[in-house]
Amino acid sequence: MRVFVPCEESQAVCIAFRNKGHEAFSCDILPCSGEHPEWHIQGDCLEHIFDGWDLMIAFPPCTHLACSGAKHFAKKIADGRQQEAVDFFMKFVYAPIPKICIENPIGIMSTKYRKPNQIIQPYEYGHTARKSTCLWTFNLPSLKPTKIVEPDIYTCKNGKTFSRDYMVALRAGEKRGQIRSKTYQGIADAMAEQWGGLK
Repeated sequence: MRVFVPCEESQAVCIAFRNKGHEAFSCDILPCSGEHPEWHIQGDCLEHIFDGWDLMIAFPPCTHLACSGAKHFAKKIADGRQQEAVDFFMKFVYAPIPKICIENPIGIMSTKYRKPNQIIQPYEYGHTARKSTCLWTFNLPSLKPTKIVEPDIYTCKNGKTFSRDYMVALRAGEKRGQIRSKTYQGIADAMAEQWGGLK
């Protein structure tokens, strides 16, 4: 299977599919951090969307779409950044690829486009993190949990709760977004295992 993984610099999903024998390539404007540049296309992923892929698992940037940044929405709507992000997301929806998965956190695409096919959590795939992750899929079955564990939750003085890995990411400064956007290995492995064998 030829697998295209746009907007992925970590190569977690790409490598998971490679480990299953598939011809997978990550693609991002950034160089890869997954240590396999030979499996990475650095550049505009939209320029490679017509290259004859069998499966695409896309991770469009959520900076201007996620509800976690709702307090900035008015400004982003006014200057056009949010609409640009919506348009970019929709390019993947209409990609000429038989099987598609588009990943994003809880955000405006549930209303701007449609509700996701499913919402998954890292703690359903062996990680102690809690991070609601939406999947919009086409010609793919729902991803099944592989190892449900207890999430590691940090409770603030005001009573709000956060996944402990989220608190770690907050302390990472400018690299916070890049750290938070990385796909958990358990989820990547589940995608490769459950979707890699489809005809």
